[in-house]
Amino acid sequence: MMFNLISSSPGILGGKPVIKGSRISVELIMEWLATGASVESIYKKYPHLPEGSIQQALQYAAQFAKNEILIEEEIHD
Repeated sequence: MMFNLISSSPGILGGKPVIKGSRISVELIMEWLATGASVESIYKKYPHLPEGSIQQALQYAAQFAKNEILIEEEIHD
């Protein structure tokens, strides 16, 4: 999948993926949505975000979450 509205540069937020032309990270979008913000409310608060950018941020996060490796660690006292 092509993510033409998402970019990453070492000079912007330490290389975190962001909505192009902004300093709004994919991570921040996920946090807002997880805490109950609606897509409409995010666009209303940040009208400079390109149409479809929040949906693409969700798709980006989903794509890269699939590739994570989880390591279970057993702790003994």
